Amino acid sequence: MNHARYASRARWVTDTTVGNAPPGMISFGSGDAYPEGLPDLGDLARVAASSFRQETLQYSGRAGLPELRAWVARHVGEEGVRATPDDVVIVNGAKHALDLVCRLFVDPGDTVIVTTPAYMSALDIFRTYEVQFLEVTQDAEGMRVDDLRDRLRARRNAGSPLPKLLYDVPEFHNPSGVTLSAPRRGALAQLAEEFGFLIVEDDPYRRIRFEGTAVPPIQSCAPPGVVVGIGTFSKLIAPGLRLGWVVATPDIAGRLGRLKSDGGSCPLTQRLIIEYARAGHMEPHLRDLTRTYHAHRDITMEALKRALPGARWSRPQGGYYLWVHLPYGVDADRFAAAAWRHGAEVLPASEFYATAGPATHIRLAYSHASPAEITEGVRRLGKALEEMR
Repeated sequence: MNHARYASRARWVTDTTVGNAPPGMISFGSGDAYPEGLPDLGDLARVAASSFRQETLQYSGRAGLPELRAWVARHVGEEGVRATPDDVVIVNGAKHALDLVCRLFVDPGDTVIVTTPAYMSALDIFRTYEVQFLEVTQDAEGMRVDDLRDRLRARRNAGSPLPKLLYDVPEFHNPSGVTLSAPRRGALAQLAEEFGFLIVEDDPYRRIRFEGTAVPPIQSCAPPGVVVGIGTFSKLIAPGLRLGWVVATPDIAGRLGRLKSDGGSCPLTQRLIIEYARAGHMEPHLRDLTRTYHAHRDITMEALKRALPGARWSRPQGGYYLWVHLPYGVDADRFAAAAWRHGAEVLPASEFYATAGPATHIRLAYSHASPAEITEGVRRLGKALEEMR
């Protein structure tokens, strides 16, 4: 008798437990940090665990340490978002934030607006809440807001239920790398007001900009309560810290904190981040990271020109990813399998669509591998292409 009777919300989940990648595998799959760029936090960790031990070795409040919430409010304020510490909840990373937002707002069968393609982990979280997807295409300026407007009006005219949430990564989009233009951000905020949906703005890569002019967050140009902003220290400092934040109205923030099943995020790592920022390390670290990833992007694009003739991609102005359109007739799933056999990991397009999409692209993360590994890894991708042909 099978005693494991899975919940309906888990019906899409399969057993994906696999062993570690074989020795020598070069990973372009995950958006991991560059190992040589991880900061040395040893001295600050000692301070956090000793001088602040009565704070850091106790349970934390659900909303997070007041000093860190104040830092986040100042941080987003520099980008034009009006926020106080009461608007901030500290969470265990951006995915935890999105899960909490879904717990608070989403019922089974609700419609969520996403881009096509979209961030794969966000899609998995939404699937867990049994949503319906409304997929909106993108171009060089990001989400096609005009297309979304037409489809929402058609739904309203037909008397169909309107979406409850819209999710987007507007800055250096994951996986496409495009940035939502300023006019479209304003138009999106207006659509949210007109049709009554909440915008979830996931903004992990904003500070990793190589070139071009920064575009203000959607939350900075929208009325209070229209946008829930999500951020993370994974890209600012290190992903292993497992801390991020939500910026929302005090009412939403308070309810999100109440739903936190952890009680409160780890106060030891919160204090570590406070002391890191207080010591003046944050900005120099971000400048170094940006230079590193800028160089990685350029090395990757040059290597692709040599190894994958016929492939094409857009030039992201920042972030971690290239969205590579494979040469005509090359299936992305088969290519990813061939690349694995040749010792390079990439993710195929099928990971990034809410429903079945074209198998024409791969996402290539240039953040983790060293310059030498990037060159060798892309050479291996070329070998995979030769095998397929």
